[in-house]
Amino acid sequence: MDHYDLIVIGGGPAGEKGAAQASYFGKKVALVEETPQLGGACINTGTLPSKTLRESALYFSGLRQRGLYGIDYSLREGLTMQDFMHHKDDVVESERNLVRKNIAEHAIDLYVGKGQFKGANELAVLSGDGKTITISAHVFLIATGSRPHRPAEIPFDDQSIFDSDTILEMNRIPQSLAVVGGGVIGVEYASMFAALGVKVTLLDSRDRLLPFLDAEISELLRLRLEELGVVLQLNGRSKHFGKTAGGIRIELESGQCIEAQMALFAAGRRASVQGLGLHKVGLAVNKRGYLEVNEFYQTTVPNIYAAGDVIGFPALASTSMEQGRVAVCHAFGFNYKKRLAHMLPMGIYTIPEVSSVGETEESCKEKSIPYAVGRGHYANNARGQITGDKQGLLKLIFRRDDRKVLGVHIIGESATELVHLGMIVLESGGTVDSFIEMVFNYPTLSEIYKYAAYDGLGNLAGHKLREG
Repeated sequence: MDHYDLIVIGGGPAGEKGAAQASYFGKKVALVEETPQLGGACINTGTLPSKTLRESALYFSGLRQRGLYGIDYSLREGLTMQDFMHHKDDVVESERNLVRKNIAEHAIDLYVGKGQFKGANELAVLSGDGKTITISAHVFLIATGSRPHRPAEIPFDDQSIFDSDTILEMNRIPQSLAVVGGGVIGVEYASMFAALGVKVTLLDSRDRLLPFLDAEISELLRLRLEELGVVLQLNGRSKHFGKTAGGIRIELESGQCIEAQMALFAAGRRASVQGLGLHKVGLAVNKRGYLEVNEFYQTTVPNIYAAGDVIGFPALASTSMEQGRVAVCHAFGFNYKKRLAHMLPMGIYTIPEVSSVGETEESCKEKSIPYAVGRGHYANNARGQITGDKQGLLKLIFRRDDRKVLGVHIIGESATELVHLGMIVLESGGTVDSFIEMVFNYPTLSEIYKYAAYDGLGNLAGHKLREG
């Protein structure tokens, strides 16, 4: 039996980075991945494919050109699913190769097969050809990710009714699409297909789009989606889901019906732990379907850690990578990566992009934090004019008494890039004055921070300061 310092189960972002971190500090590491493809949902079915398809949708629809030149470009004639998926396939394969290279360069032993605990220190690896190998380790990191929730009452066939993984396998672009679930994944795909000219209906049981967002940003996103042609059915609950000769039919509790050629069911995910043999080591998922961990990503079994989507929120590739690193550093006592940053950014790749970090106006009110707000509009920014985005908004929230930045919320071009500048000021305890003191390249979208800060100080003083 081969023995390791660390066995990582799962080759997604958390598993790869955790394994590489341990190897970097001289530990003997094995990585067990069930599929031949490394990268997990991040590379293969989730993060990168959907974000790459977003760029393809913008390219083929000509949305950016419309903003730049005022020309109503029609969708490229004869666009096929192969055309649409081509760039995605290239990006995915390139990233898979990078992960393979990282594993090889760190001399990590890779086992392709299903991992199953035999005890707190032993793991059986069941390969596709029926062979079983048993390996052992002092420490384990479970990073098996998550899978889409597929309720029994939904007649999934992956032909006309898809989940958020199998949507990538559709063989044609539909004329109409019903998206059930207004979470991040559902909203991203809704905007993407709407940009391609697909008639999209988005159904969600909540009364507000992405309610974790600042309410003003959420409302702006709703308006932009409606401009794209998305029909929003908020406060809507499905009663019956069936197939028709032309596609699918959803009956709502309200009595309304939604008909479309295809449907995407994107209402939740669950930890991928089936077959792991968790009961053999005294572990089980919680009521939400995820593994429980402490602040070091350690489970109730001291030598077994878990990171990434398998532990639930925030279930982002960016945080999963860092969780894997923190877990391994704690397990072996490395004086290196001891915690995640206090503030974690949220990036939503809708059309337009949305990104946020820190407090919202609503959370400040709930916590009784006296706050002020500063807004910077893309329409008043030279680079915003150049890029053609005249509807974007950068919003700063800061404390009234000491002007410390509390939150940054952006909707518009490059939002997921821009948020990091504000996040650094926030994480370091900086004030809104920091943005006024900075010198920004001109013309850049980053300069919007300066004018959002001017606006905020004007609001704090009860009058508008002269900018300049």
